[in-house]
Amino acid sequence: MRAPPAPGEREPRRGGGGGAGAPPVRNKGFRITEVSERDLDQYTELRTLIEVPTVGRVTRTAAREQLEELRPVAEEIVARAREHDLIGYLEADRRFHLALLGLSGNERLVETVGELRKRSRLYGLTGLDEAGLLVSSAEEHVELLDLMIAGDARGAEACMRRHLGHVRSLWAEGRDEPAGRR
Repeated sequence: MRAPPAPGEREPRRGGGGGAGAPPVRNKGFRITEVSERDLDQYTELRTLIEVPTVGRVTRTAAREQLEELRPVAEEIVARAREHDLIGYLEADRRFHLALLGLSGNERLVETVGELRKRSRLYGLTGLDEAGLLVSSAEEHVELLDLMIAGDARGAEACMRRHLGHVRSLWAEGRDEPAGRR
């Protein structure tokens, strides 16, 4: 149990505020903490354990129309990457992944992945964009959707596993500056 806040220390707000990774700081609000390599590895492992089999299950159970409804968001991700709009890219990426997982019908799963995404900031996204690699990563969303619509659960799982691997490989290479929350 947490002790009551000292005079001048702010209590974290419920449901928003700093949350995990942003401890209260006396008279300042919240301190943004660095995400360690170990943290990123663990967050990515958890997301892989959750999202890969869920994508396979959704591929087998979702109606084609439900999946097609996600196409505009997948295409928006690609458009934002081509426009070098990193904030728009991250927002569309979050909407796509959470909506896709929402097709599983498991609200707790969606909340859990949403929290994991918040905790794992993307570093080096600017460098990925400047190197011309962001568009190919963005295009994986369309590839994933095409595999799912075709009913290829194994292919969709492999695509999702590869896509999540970018959090640790491509994106984590340029850890010089945070690009925002994912």
